[in-house]
Amino acid sequence: MEHDKDQDMSENKNNSNKAQDINPRFASEGCSVLLDVNDGDRLVFARLSGGAGLKIGNTRYSLKPLIGAPFGSLFQVESGSEEGSFLSRILPIKKESTSNNVTEDTRDNRELIDNNEAQNLTEEEIGAMRREGAKGDEIIEALIANSKTFDKKFQLSQDKYKLKKQKKYAPKVLLRRPFARSICEAYFKKYPARIGFLRVDALSLLLTMANVTAYSDVLVVDMVGGLVTGAVAERLGGTGYVCNTYKGNTPSSVDMVRMFNFTDKVIERIVQSSIDELSSPKTASPERVCNSEININESSASDKVEDVSVTVEARVVDDVVLLESKVIKSPKAGAKASKEAVEMWKENGFSSLIMAAQDQDPWSLAKDVLPLLSYSAPFAIYHQYLQPLATCMHNLQQGKMAINLQITEPWLREYQVLPSRTHPHMQMNSFGGYVLSGIRISTT
Repeated sequence: MEHDKDQDMSENKNNSNKAQDINPRFASEGCSVLLDVNDGDRLVFARLSGGAGLKIGNTRYSLKPLIGAPFGSLFQVESGSEEGSFLSRILPIKKESTSNNVTEDTRDNRELIDNNEAQNLTEEEIGAMRREGAKGDEIIEALIANSKTFDKKFQLSQDKYKLKKQKKYAPKVLLRRPFARSICEAYFKKYPARIGFLRVDALSLLLTMANVTAYSDVLVVDMVGGLVTGAVAERLGGTGYVCNTYKGNTPSSVDMVRMFNFTDKVIERIVQSSIDELSSPKTASPERVCNSEININESSASDKVEDVSVTVEARVVDDVVLLESKVIKSPKAGAKASKEAVEMWKENGFSSLIMAAQDQDPWSLAKDVLPLLSYSAPFAIYHQYLQPLATCMHNLQQGKMAINLQITEPWLREYQVLPSRTHPHMQMNSFGGYVLSGIRISTT
């Protein structure tokens, strides 16, 4: 009877755990989201809760309608006579196929005079429409109907006019899922110095050159806020381990990992250990560790769950308002590696290495961390400038520590793809840093 009772309790526990599983395709309460306002005009990181809000212009909008919506959903600001302004989800509408007959548009803007007299609708009338609960699309249609010059403009100018008015009277918010690419693009656009000017193509090159695959033990020197650590953990998907190493006694901050919405299984695979601890002489142990599934995390006072509110995430990229006193808790990544794990890595070595230290000399770090790799293990080192990597490459060649050394400069060009006007973006970044890659060999 006791055995049956224990079995029923374990089954109930498993069922409760399954009920708590969150679908990663939907935005749930407490998860981090990336809000794209007006097609890239503003990028905001936020943590969803019932009291979280987003400020657009001078108005604060509740983020509660975003809870439960699938990532990729589009929301638009709408006005209500009783509720006031709020975010409403826009469902995709299937457009009817147009005919193949293409007529040439002979209109142009040469005869148009910009004297601010083309609009018959006044600001007072627009304000009255808003107070009556008119939607943003209705206001835009009224502006078009009362414009004296709209019909005289050619198609491209009409589209630009509609987009300009839409951003003012009907702002749109795109709900995006934070992952390695979106987080990197958001920081590179807003605060590139915080990630060492690491562009998304350079980040993907680091993962490729270091051969980050499932069940790998990756050694990471991450001084770019945790972006590289999160990208490696995302690719591992809960297999293998990510060990973030550092010099001295204070580890580098990896706060960006919290934005990835990792499960506890993935977070348990993210650990940290100092270079001195990993490179110290191997201690004698009575039994050799043979089980690869060992406990990496050691409980300590510094490894407890840390409180993260929306205002913390907002300070990183943009302003997000939280009026509730309730704080959403997020698990902390980067617990201290256990002694068993450190001994295993001392004996077997790591399978690959990724370095992204914008404020450190690559060679001073590489000469200490390269011996921690197993033989024939690949490594990739990122730096914003070429000369420090060239010096590091020369020293590695002189010391016969690595082969297949090469310095790569990633290059990325984005295109605007629109009907009859496909061309590279007029403003794009031509610099993405440099990556030194190679394979560690034995010096004896």
